[in-house]
Amino acid sequence: MSQTVIRIEGERTSVQNLKAFKEAIPEPSKHEILIKVHSVSLNYRDIGVATSLYPFPVKDNVVPCSDAAGVVVKVGEGVSKFAVGDHVVGTFDPTNLFGQQSDWLNGQGGPVDGVLREYFSLPASAAVKVPKESPQSFSEWSTLVCTGVTAWNALYGAVPLKPGQIVLCQGTGGVAITGLILAKAAGATTIVTSSSDEKLELVKSKFGADYGINYKRHPEWSKEAMRLTKGEGVDFVLENGGSGTIAESINSIKMGGNVSVIGFLSQADQSEMPDVAGMALAKGAIIRGITVGSTQLLQDLVRFVARKGLRLPVEKEFSFTREDVVKAYEYVMSGSHIGKVCIKVAE
Repeated sequence: MSQTVIRIEGERTSVQNLKAFKEAIPEPSKHEILIKVHSVSLNYRDIGVATSLYPFPVKDNVVPCSDAAGVVVKVGEGVSKFAVGDHVVGTFDPTNLFGQQSDWLNGQGGPVDGVLREYFSLPASAAVKVPKESPQSFSEWSTLVCTGVTAWNALYGAVPLKPGQIVLCQGTGGVAITGLILAKAAGATTIVTSSSDEKLELVKSKFGADYGINYKRHPEWSKEAMRLTKGEGVDFVLENGGSGTIAESINSIKMGGNVSVIGFLSQADQSEMPDVAGMALAKGAIIRGITVGSTQLLQDLVRFVARKGLRLPVEKEFSFTREDVVKAYEYVMSGSHIGKVCIKVAE
């Protein structure tokens, strides 16, 4: 039996180097499960891997992507907590069961082969069961693996979010919108930034954001955040820009606030780097890099989403052909999406 597998062939210089291959379906070892993939969710990391912008190790001819949801079709002889037919998602780094990720050497779709294929095996310890009879689709569940856990880690991994606090999410991509949904469900007030008034209005109407800030109109958007919070500042910032936006993030938080450094979409020249150390000291701030998260965090997140009946922000789905996979990557690269872009591998 063979399966279709997508790999990045040769040099990682373009998404056009994504190629389809026929390969054997793996056999699960004693403590593994074999998963039939139903949907894969794309992240900006996947663009970085395909174009050599990802700043961490990547293996040659890697199978990309880390986020998949599917159905267990075979279990190893030593596995007792899963059965054939279970619906599951798997951890970004299968070795990170709890606590802090130890390195960048085991993240799927980078240093090890990922999930953009019809079947893959996974240690049972790194898989999390999702409810079969739930309103969420496989595509929605798949978004929790990296994007969802990253947002959950930002809000609960160190200092936990409390009802009534204020969360600011940068942009309208997957982490921002998922963070907004989780924060709203926890009783927080939310602020979203974007360069588009149209996107801000859509996020308010569809996802319930309380406030929007157009950072083109307000380049020093921290001042607008301060105005909206009556001079108090926000409790949490999901910082997706990096060095180019970190100063505004720190300026927008209250004393003792939290800035979760997640992305690297906006880089500052070294000569224009803000004095992050001095700014953090002045605010008594927590500046924390988010390295996705553990299986334990994924379990907590799945339980929260399931019990709250939260719908995850899948904007568009592509089919599992080489041509459509490339189109999905290009769509993410365009930055025009709001929420998540997925590839449906099986019905």
